[in-house]
Amino acid sequence: MKNPKEDAAAPVPGPLKIHIDGKEREFDIEDPKLPDWVEDNKLTAGGYPYDKKMNSEEYDETLERLQIELVKAQAWLQSTGKRVMSLFEGRDAAGKGGTIFALRQYMNPRTARNVALTKPSPTELGQWYFQRYVAHFPTSGEFVTFDRSWYNRAGVEPVMGFCTPEQHQKFLDETPYFERMICNEGIHFFKFWLNIGRETQLERFHDRRWIPLKSWKFSPIDVAGISKWDDYTKARDLMFERTHKEFSPWIIVRANDKRRGRLAVIRRILLSLPYDGRDVDAIGKEDRKIIGEGPSFLGPQG
Repeated sequence: MKNPKEDAAAPVPGPLKIHIDGKEREFDIEDPKLPDWVEDNKLTAGGYPYDKKMNSEEYDETLERLQIELVKAQAWLQSTGKRVMSLFEGRDAAGKGGTIFALRQYMNPRTARNVALTKPSPTELGQWYFQRYVAHFPTSGEFVTFDRSWYNRAGVEPVMGFCTPEQHQKFLDETPYFERMICNEGIHFFKFWLNIGRETQLERFHDRRWIPLKSWKFSPIDVAGISKWDDYTKARDLMFERTHKEFSPWIIVRANDKRRGRLAVIRRILLSLPYDGRDVDAIGKEDRKIIGEGPSFLGPQG
């Protein structure tokens, strides 16, 4: 099984024909000018409920309050031995890495780890599928984030042909039982899906191609996957249908605005952990316009 992120032989596609809202559009990642139809809809794509990004000053002040609470939560984990594990999933360019950075920025890295696995080694390919992920689970007092997880087998792998249909179906059958064991073990377990609109993704891909500081993120096969938007949607919806459970729900965050999305993720974690000295007023209330649970939250434009 290959990892699409690491397939250096993947060609850079030419102009792509894309159908959005009943119109055929053309998108060329090699054109340095972002098309107007992308620029005009990059924030509101997919029915996003805000037409302006969150003010940077408000964001910075709110994030600092939440990060202070995260430090308190981490101290509670270390004193009680409790464990937290959070998965971050979403389409390419959904903002997983930036959200994880904001979450972990001021936490002690000795007991707050991020896991971002590369493609499986030959040895790992011969193991039980979940085995290499289990090896990174939190021990006493740890807070572990996964930048992509075992859910690769529910999205990228079947869409790109990196697993068989039988492996895909087996994964969907087994995952709820696997996650039931995680929850029964007493681990505080979160599954976040960062949802973005199509024009939002295109704008972020374009940034990766043309902004030097972001160029390391650019992967030709990511761009090749633009034409598979609908296939990814079908795979995502099936994943939600089969793996959204009361004991391990999918927490969906509308993430066109990265600032609001990061705050929503951190709030949900803080409001779910009964740590000592929790300041509910400092945490604030959830924005129900952008965070919810299960496939019904996506709505018809999800």
